[in-house]
Amino acid sequence: MELDSTDLKIIEILKSDARTSNTQIARQLGISEAAVRKRINKLIAHGIIKRFTIDYELENEVRAFVFIKTSPQIPTPEISKKLVRISGVETVYETTGEYDIIAFVRGPSITSINKTIDEIRAVQGIISTNSTIILRTWY
Repeated sequence: MELDSTDLKIIEILKSDARTSNTQIARQLGISEAAVRKRINKLIAHGIIKRFTIDYELENEVRAFVFIKTSPQIPTPEISKKLVRISGVETVYETTGEYDIIAFVRGPSITSINKTIDEIRAVQGIISTNSTIILRTWY
């Protein structure tokens, strides 16, 4: 699916606030609410918009990135599918470079993060991990 400038503007608006109503988007773009609704449904149907979610940060919550090296004998997507099912793993990214996968994990304490990392390390095909605790997030 080719995206035009209106599709890209809709995505930008929703990225900044996924709760923006179709009516508000229509007003901003000078098109009808029905046109916005159809475009959003088309973006969803083509897998461009994958989900509507929120960014949040709880007081005293611990967040970390876990950088993961994998064995070439097991396809990276197979490992990634297992990782997303682990409690505490929020997002899994397959990447290029020194690490094959980066997992974003969160939990109420360092103990819970350690438990999640131990579960990650137990997945067959993972060679090593390197973890980084997130101290602060800027938007």
